[in-house]
Amino acid sequence: MLSVLTDNWELFREGFWTTLRLFLISGVLSLVLGTLLAGFRVSPVPALRAIGTGYVNTLRNTPLTLVFAFLVFGAPKMQLNLPTFFWSAVTALTVYTSAFVCEVVRSGINTIPPGQAEAARSVGMTFVQVLNIVVLPQAFRAIVPPLTSVLIALLKNTTIAAGFSVLEAGAIPAVMAERGENQMLTLVWITIGFLILIIPLVFLQRWAERRTAVAG
Repeated sequence: MLSVLTDNWELFREGFWTTLRLFLISGVLSLVLGTLLAGFRVSPVPALRAIGTGYVNTLRNTPLTLVFAFLVFGAPKMQLNLPTFFWSAVTALTVYTSAFVCEVVRSGINTIPPGQAEAARSVGMTFVQVLNIVVLPQAFRAIVPPLTSVLIALLKNTTIAAGFSVLEAGAIPAVMAERGENQMLTLVWITIGFLILIIPLVFLQRWAERRTAVAG
């Protein structure tokens, strides 16, 4: 069993390193874009609310595979060329995941008593200042558990990139099949690899849930 891993260590290392890079880059970008969209959705400006709502409703109801297909095959025909398949995958994961991040952040914003925002505005703060200084710091403390769930889903969704010429963990079985390696043992090692990546996020989620419960 161990030989399947040791004899193909370079493949497993490259595959999971690419998976980790996809996850980290897409995760950070999704948090930024998702938070911005959440700001749009609670904005007093109708046009911004419409943009945020339209984006979230469109992306949440679109299969991730179609998002990948559009960016890999459709975008180049519209002269929207990304440098590599890797960055096409990052873009697809980011635009998709940010819609879910947006809803989590928006739910956190809605838990903050309206009186706090009104008090901040009464002393002359703008909407952006109220959001950044008063609302979001409190909201993020409350949304760590559901936000971690979104990030765990993102990590697992990186495997879709294998179908679009990105050599990440999801692409390992196809390469191993060409080498004549045992597919069952290959899947066992891939599962172990994902567990190693996911378990720290699960512990973070449980820790945040306990902190939230104590604070409540």
